[in-house]
Amino acid sequence: MPVGNGAKEKPHYAGHRERLRQRFLKAPDALPDYEILELILFRSIPRKDVKPLAKELLKEFGSLSGALSAAPVRLRDFKVPEAAIVDFRIVREAGIRMSQSNVMKKNVIGSWNALLDYCATSMAHNATEQFRILFLDRKNVLIADEVQQKGTVDHTPVYPREVVKRALELNASALILVHNHPSGDPTPSNADVEMTRQIVDTAKPLGIEVHDHLVVGKGRHASFRSLGLI
Repeated sequence: MPVGNGAKEKPHYAGHRERLRQRFLKAPDALPDYEILELILFRSIPRKDVKPLAKELLKEFGSLSGALSAAPVRLRDFKVPEAAIVDFRIVREAGIRMSQSNVMKKNVIGSWNALLDYCATSMAHNATEQFRILFLDRKNVLIADEVQQKGTVDHTPVYPREVVKRALELNASALILVHNHPSGDPTPSNADVEMTRQIVDTAKPLGIEVHDHLVVGKGRHASFRSLGLI
């Protein structure tokens, strides 16, 4: 309907932002992923309907976690502003730290699902391989979580002697090895198996046990222990 007296018709998304904020405050878990992404984008894109962008990002990166973890260069391809890229990284880092708090200083064997959630949150969407070590004390309490190496899209150099040296420095009694496969397929490679056996063989004479080696993919993982590889 035409609007007289020179008044401009309000954009169709006028009021949508406040309604969405109120819905979020009342029932945050009821919002679909694209609306959560909209809420984040509101901060840096003040006068535009961001729903199409939110849906486009989810389609491209597969999930909310995938969008928030996307490399800045990929986000720029979709004209995501720099302020929003920073917001994405803040939200992702907050999620990782919250997930980490559920396993640090706790018996990880008794918190296995929380450990898997943490590994997936922190590593599943990395564009390159990352090798991290979880150091445990005699009661299997997680005393340190360290990224030892970062590599390429399909390879990370790992040095068994350095792994064991760091375990001795921390007075760790056991280890859980974790790395990601950017391809999304967590199936261990022959190189993964050989590297793990070298670490086990180096650690065992020093009384350090390797409980497991987890390979994190997109939406799933592989456990060396469950596969009978350790």
